[in-house]
Amino acid sequence: MKLICGVDEAGRGPLAGAVYAAAVILDPAKPVAGIADSKTLSEKKRDTLAHAIKQNALAWCIAFASVEEIDRLNILQATLLAMKRAVEGLQHAPDEVLVDGLHCPKVAYPTQAVVKGDSKVPEIGAASILAKTARDEEMQRLAREYPHYAFAKHKGYPTAEHLALLELHGVSAIHRRSYAPVKKLLLR
Repeated sequence: MKLICGVDEAGRGPLAGAVYAAAVILDPAKPVAGIADSKTLSEKKRDTLAHAIKQNALAWCIAFASVEEIDRLNILQATLLAMKRAVEGLQHAPDEVLVDGLHCPKVAYPTQAVVKGDSKVPEIGAASILAKTARDEEMQRLAREYPHYAFAKHKGYPTAEHLALLELHGVSAIHRRSYAPVKKLLLR
């Protein structure tokens, strides 16, 4: 049986918080119904599926690249680093790694980028769900630590509310300084 590992990320666009990636090898003997691109699922459905994926997958790993790494490397390189960490953290070595999007991390296994892979390849869809739910949980935690920014609501994305709160309260320790709206505030 060929072990296919799906990889996806969550959190490239936000102004705050780490970027997350997950790697998943599904077990054909324990299929998980309902796997899809995490962006098309409700929060409740994502949480339910994340639990089922963790219970039934042959292997899974969630990793991240920090705000500092994003600012130092750039978001693409930080995303690839998080993906590499996720693949290298798997309990089983995959035969092939399929990555959502256009770019692949440098890992010791054959890799292939699959555009819109989160909606085409179940393993990538599963990875998108794990990455998204893990990042959302972290933003909920950070919302308690930084209550002035409403992170639980917008998850760090540059919504009108987030930009207004950023303007009002200034830049926090978890804002990405290399992102234009944050950099603009710092240069004032």
